[in-house]
Amino acid sequence: MNLFERYLTLWVGLCIAAGVALGHVMPAPFQAIGRMELAQVNLPVAVLIWLMVIPMLLKIDFGALHRVKEHWKGIGVTLFINWAVKPFSMALLGWVFVSTLFRPYLPAEQIDSYIAGLILLAAAPCTAMVFVWSNLTNGEPHFTLSQVAVNDLIMVVAFAPIVGLLLGLSSITVPWDTLLLSVVLYIVVPVIVAQVWRRVLLARGPQALAGTLARLGPLSLAALLTTLVLLFGFQGEQIIAQPLVIAMLAVPITIQVYFNSGLAYLLNKKLGVAHCVAGPSALIGASNFFELAVAAAISLFGFQSGAALATVVGVLIEVPVMLSVVKIVNASKDWYEAKA
Repeated sequence: MNLFERYLTLWVGLCIAAGVALGHVMPAPFQAIGRMELAQVNLPVAVLIWLMVIPMLLKIDFGALHRVKEHWKGIGVTLFINWAVKPFSMALLGWVFVSTLFRPYLPAEQIDSYIAGLILLAAAPCTAMVFVWSNLTNGEPHFTLSQVAVNDLIMVVAFAPIVGLLLGLSSITVPWDTLLLSVVLYIVVPVIVAQVWRRVLLARGPQALAGTLARLGPLSLAALLTTLVLLFGFQGEQIIAQPLVIAMLAVPITIQVYFNSGLAYLLNKKLGVAHCVAGPSALIGASNFFELAVAAAISLFGFQSGAALATVVGVLIEVPVMLSVVKIVNASKDWYEAKA
């Protein structure tokens, strides 16, 4: 992991402090940025999101899809967790904690929006950081690559329907035009741009792709951190008024990470999948594509929404929670490989 990735939680914490402070000291620039919209899409944030997402999608080789049959059990488990379990379990956890247990301590007008943010976070399987987690567990690289490629293709067609279904079940009005526009802007277009760019770079040799990824990595994370400063610039007043909001939103997110990773790990063991596949399968099943979730939340509900704040909490806890899952996977290797 590079410096930014290793200390991502620290950078996010600093962005929270900077955003809250700047939002109070200089509210006018943040309000001006918030008004830069076209068809309910904030243009500055759209640019920042593309700077985040495209470099990550540039790593994906859709040519790896032919390897799916080599690890079909592990891929099947991860797809089951990502698309049949995680979004629905998060909706349930959101209802239990945000809508019920924590309701007296949260702003009443934001309850539904918080749940919407949690659903958006869970409905987007991780794309980029998965390669880091897989490497830390000595994961099978071809499995990880083919799994991410499959997830990205499914996300193009499944993200909007699942989000729309769960938001509808949560009695949240679904702005379908904005949701579909978000899918096009933040999934379809970046996938096409990244794959065309990847082909151009590979035509010049593998070194061209590796060099471009190395240069874009810091830019991608800088765009993420800039987006967080903007978000917390708008959210500052609410956070100061409700300092425990972030901690309460972190509870269902943390539970769903451990639940989904544990379920994926156990299912892989039950099916006799090798540990080098089960490890990344569990991690892919638990982590989130928070860049997409943040973008969709801003597009659907706005900068100042509880949904945007909820997705950012996912960024805040991503690294420490996922590193703990990595440690559990590595420490349990002997148990996993022991014969029943």
